[in-house]
Amino acid sequence: MTRPATPPVVVVGAGVAGLSVALSAAPREVTLLDPGEAGSSRLAQGGIAAALAAGDSVRAHVADTLQAGAFHNDEALAWSVVGAAPDAVAWLQIMGVAFDRDDRGLQLGREGGHGAHRIVHAGGDRTGERVVAALQGRAVRAGHVEWRTGVQVDGLLLRGRNVAGVQVRGADGRVETIEAGAVVLATGGLGALFQRSTNAGTTSGSGLALAMAAGARTRDLEFVQFHPTAFDGVGDGDGTRLPLITEALRGAGAKLIDHRSRSLMRGHHPLGDLAPRDVVSRRVWDARRDGPVWVDATHLRSGWEQAFPTVVETCRAQGVDPHTQPIPITAAAHFHMGGIATDPLGRTSLPNLYAVGEVACNGLHGANRLASNSLLEAVVCGRWLGAHLRLAPSRTSRDAFRTRELGDSLDAGALAAVRRRLWDAAGPVRTRAALSAAVREMKAMAASGWQARVAHAVLHAALLRRASLGAHWRADA
Repeated sequence: MTRPATPPVVVVGAGVAGLSVALSAAPREVTLLDPGEAGSSRLAQGGIAAALAAGDSVRAHVADTLQAGAFHNDEALAWSVVGAAPDAVAWLQIMGVAFDRDDRGLQLGREGGHGAHRIVHAGGDRTGERVVAALQGRAVRAGHVEWRTGVQVDGLLLRGRNVAGVQVRGADGRVETIEAGAVVLATGGLGALFQRSTNAGTTSGSGLALAMAAGARTRDLEFVQFHPTAFDGVGDGDGTRLPLITEALRGAGAKLIDHRSRSLMRGHHPLGDLAPRDVVSRRVWDARRDGPVWVDATHLRSGWEQAFPTVVETCRAQGVDPHTQPIPITAAAHFHMGGIATDPLGRTSLPNLYAVGEVACNGLHGANRLASNSLLEAVVCGRWLGAHLRLAPSRTSRDAFRTRELGDSLDAGALAAVRRRLWDAAGPVRTRAALSAAVREMKAMAASGWQARVAHAVLHAALLRRASLGAHWRADA
């Protein structure tokens, strides 16, 4: 047992949310635990939403956030986070993020659900990669941060109800316990539990599973966002991460078309191709029953590829020339609006346990996240939490430690079965019959691995919500 004189804050996860917490907690000592695997932050292509343009406003950004979230949002929190967006962009620039600019200042893109151009981006569609690199560079040089990579957290330590540390397993299999004044879960979402997903394979809900094992409350687990434009055909739906075709490409003028080259969204929503993601994903889901669906960028003016290098590289790697050919797309699991229930400062129902970023559910996103509000949340709420932990006293107890472990992981065959079941029963369109059958199957598998327990919780929540709301669409409602 590592017993420093003053236990550090232990942050689990080194994406944008975890790094923002670690940097903002200075000078309090932080132990940053990084599994060393690519997470969702690096894969984020769009950018960060902020009302910076002339004629735009915080009020308009909040209105779009609530509309996209089916008004299931915490409106007061939406005002607070969106209001902090300009300051978050400024802080990231201080941290070293070089956002794309033109002769008028910061370039602002537009994405689905937004009524204005307000997406700040870096490296074109490489925003997540650039933001993570800048924050990691700062954290590596920060004297108050101890960075440990290649370790997996497989348990939480409790004294009474107080979370008091973590159990970690190194690459060599060695188990170690680390005492903590506070534990922050910044582990990302659970998209990789679906057969079709834009998430890295490791983004499968481990942080949520840890919190559930310790008895923390959860919230809104049924709300899973599906991105309408993942590249179709990679891995043939076997759990391989599907490359994202960023929404910003449609913001630049690309069109969604069906297998007969007809407009996919005409007549289905006032915003057309830039309708909220839940609307477009369901339309893509329906249209693909009749044939392939495409994003067509062939009519865009030359030079557009400079703003979307990742899209061009993805297409060419799959034998598609996006200048002359439409891009085949499918809906895919992308972001979890639900998660560990928290307040705006990331506090969970367990003392000393915090959660931030996609693993947390504070109510900001409601039933369907507005595009590019995810990195915004990670930075704003991460900074709030870091500042809180800088001064917050640790709650202590004389009780002996007890460990709440993650437990066994499913073998490859069982995990593939979970992914298929979640996709079929809890994809963009859901029914009571499919959900009921899937709940029974996951309950029977729950003892075999923690992924089945997470899947069961999501499916059970979806079964209980009988009416459609946002990304949760019941065809039999």
